[in-house]
Amino acid sequence: MRRFKQITILALLSLAVAGCTQKKAQQLPETEILHQNQDKLTQVIIYDVFTPPVASRLYVYTSLASYEAIRFKKEGAPSIAARLRGFAAMPEPEKGKDYNFTLAATKAFFNVVRNVRVFSVDSLTAYEESVYNSFKETLDEATYKRSVDFGDSVATVILKRASKDGYAASRGKAKYLGSNEPGKWRPTPPDYLDGVEWCWNTMKPMLMDSASMFKPDLPPAFSKDTSSVYYKGLMEVYTISKNITQEQKDIAKYWDDNPLVIEHSGHMMFGNKKITPGGHWMGIAAIASKTSGADEVKTAQAYAYTSIALFESFLSCWDEKYRSSYIRPVSAINEMIDPKWLPFLQTPPFPEYTSGHSSISASAATVLAALFGSNFAFHDNSDLQYIGMERDFNSFEEAAAEASVSRIYGGIHYRFTADVSAVQGKKLGAFIIEKLGK
Repeated sequence: MRRFKQITILALLSLAVAGCTQKKAQQLPETEILHQNQDKLTQVIIYDVFTPPVASRLYVYTSLASYEAIRFKKEGAPSIAARLRGFAAMPEPEKGKDYNFTLAATKAFFNVVRNVRVFSVDSLTAYEESVYNSFKETLDEATYKRSVDFGDSVATVILKRASKDGYAASRGKAKYLGSNEPGKWRPTPPDYLDGVEWCWNTMKPMLMDSASMFKPDLPPAFSKDTSSVYYKGLMEVYTISKNITQEQKDIAKYWDDNPLVIEHSGHMMFGNKKITPGGHWMGIAAIASKTSGADEVKTAQAYAYTSIALFESFLSCWDEKYRSSYIRPVSAINEMIDPKWLPFLQTPPFPEYTSGHSSISASAATVLAALFGSNFAFHDNSDLQYIGMERDFNSFEEAAAEASVSRIYGGIHYRFTADVSAVQGKKLGAFIIEKLGK
């Protein structure tokens, strides 16, 4: 039974105040330190307003750094990076020496955070210092230094790969403004922003041989013929919007995960920051790890696998988005049906086909199901502090399916796109498990 819970503004304020008072790191189990590290990164990503693809890059490098440092806590835990593309051999701890690998993982994690691409690094300082100080209180000086140095050495290898992944070359490109040709994407209301991250397919994949490895079939041909596949799909979006139920609105809002919605009130404009789609699924990975009682290494593995699924899915999805440059429903409906129509959700600034939410959700759900089970029921409160909503699911697949259909309810994707994108994501998730194992 699914459940929504709306909380009041007063409760939100109370939650925010409570969130400012962190438990001291020394009172936390070491798995909780890993969760808090990830949560701090998510907060920074929200504050700095990173786009969903860029956020996935931050998640994957930091999660890999954490895993590669902490895996030595469990004998025989394999290197994930060794199975990925472009990583040098990872350092190993000295035999016969004492380490705290959770400390090493934390140092590796934040070393990568500070050097990949984060603006508000100062906001992390107090938290980092509290974690490091807690370890200083319990470790001898030599073990502390050895652990920190090991974390730094892991981060160095991760950052070397990051420096050569194509990110720097993808910056500073000319704006992508689409085309007014029939069926092609063009900037959408209300803000008519240029296309986001149109060169993302030039990034080096983690596992795929190229961004086009899971290239989907072409979308239905744009047509004004009322009997065409395209027009029927368009009319479905329009009809749903005119008869949308409260349940459909709630689902659309729950999975919106738009990192920056520009709100308009008269002549005023203001940004409404939210978690990214990837951040939502990293939160679900955290919930699965906590609910299952996963140890530190399994927890770090879950974060790493989920982040790889997100990164590869955004790469695959964005490759197709700017190849097909497919028209958004709002542009077609304004042109052919209703010039004043606006979708329930604000249309994000990039082409329609394929759907990022549908693809990344299916991919993340597939890897999480492989790690924790196909019928893993969970209570999702990963977005509670941001939008005041929480939800119950019977499985990761159920959550992914709902995330996918939410885009139709929101008026920003066609059903045929959501369906194809979910298949794309499932194939990619299965590929990741095949290559990395469970």
